[in-house]
Amino acid sequence: MKFCLTKLVNRLIILTCLAAVSSGVFAQTVKIGWLSSLTGPLSSAAVAENQGVQLAVEEINKAGGILGKQIELLTRDTAGDPTKAVNFAQQLAFSDKVQFVIGPVNSGEGLATTPILARAGVPNIVIGSIDELTDATKYPRAFRAINTNRQWISTANNYALDTLKKTKVAIIADTSGYGTASAKTAQELLEKVGIKPVYKVLVDPNKTDLSDEMSKARAAGADVVMPWSAATGLLARLLNARGDMGWNVPVVGHPALMASQIRQLLNKPQYWENTFASGYLSTTYGTDGKLPELTQALADKMRPRLGGGEIDVLFWWVAMGYDTVKIIEHAAKTAGSTEPAAIQKALENTKDFHGVYANYTWSPTQRNGFPDSNMVTNAANTFKDGSFRLAPR
Repeated sequence: MKFCLTKLVNRLIILTCLAAVSSGVFAQTVKIGWLSSLTGPLSSAAVAENQGVQLAVEEINKAGGILGKQIELLTRDTAGDPTKAVNFAQQLAFSDKVQFVIGPVNSGEGLATTPILARAGVPNIVIGSIDELTDATKYPRAFRAINTNRQWISTANNYALDTLKKTKVAIIADTSGYGTASAKTAQELLEKVGIKPVYKVLVDPNKTDLSDEMSKARAAGADVVMPWSAATGLLARLLNARGDMGWNVPVVGHPALMASQIRQLLNKPQYWENTFASGYLSTTYGTDGKLPELTQALADKMRPRLGGGEIDVLFWWVAMGYDTVKIIEHAAKTAGSTEPAAIQKALENTKDFHGVYANYTWSPTQRNGFPDSNMVTNAANTFKDGSFRLAPR
């Protein structure tokens, strides 16, 4: 009888150890999955974010890692394809058994992957902006680091309506999951304040000429064009169509309107004038011509990695990528563990965590950590080292 009990105890110990290994308790590294659209039409943000993610991982590993373990970063290029994103999310969660996932970068992919990661119980740092990606009940371990899409749209709407005094709005968005949802939200928010768009259209992000759409917007009487797409090529073609038409209508919308890739794609430099976008206090020059201290410090560290000259990517993406890994480090250190329930509790009780991109606060009922106070409107053609001046008031 004693022998049988000993045998049973030994089996239980073995099973417990196997379960611990499977859950990552005895893992030699902290595995972080990084779902990033490094190629494809929506890659500009991902490429910049990847620079920040890579630097943060290197810094943390050099300092001893997380809880004494080195970070193992498993990067998967989704190419902006939701099907690829789903396959990679399943691979990371169930085969690679990562302890955290950052991303995907684009909201359309996030709509497909967030439920998968929630079912797997993997803590997910969300960097897609549409509202449906966070829900404390449905996705209890998904915590958003980026602002919400409503914050972007509300900031742009306020500038167009209150500062520019425009009321005849044309909404142009792309056909991605993000663009479709954004066009709907933009229209809803405008109609709440009594503004019915005079023109609205969804465009394939690979469409080569937007002359037809811009001509229809002008014919509809639009006095402001508000595009919602992260596809910089599409946005550049929109600005080129406006310029070639000789139509100096203001363009106000998505932050990607300010990307350096657009500057390179414009038919004429002046086509970037009268263009404004939702941006961030953390990457906006003050009246003294200086950036916030933490932003400048990160820019100084990043410059050699980005070629040593002018920083030619939108720097807030770099800062956000950097912050996502630092958020994971903060959560693990606070929890004293990488166990998912402990990470969830640590983030739910995080208040005013100081990052470069923003200071973050989450709660047991709130998964959106980005503060309204960090939102501003920037002038697109003031691009300097990936940051901007405030739009005229």
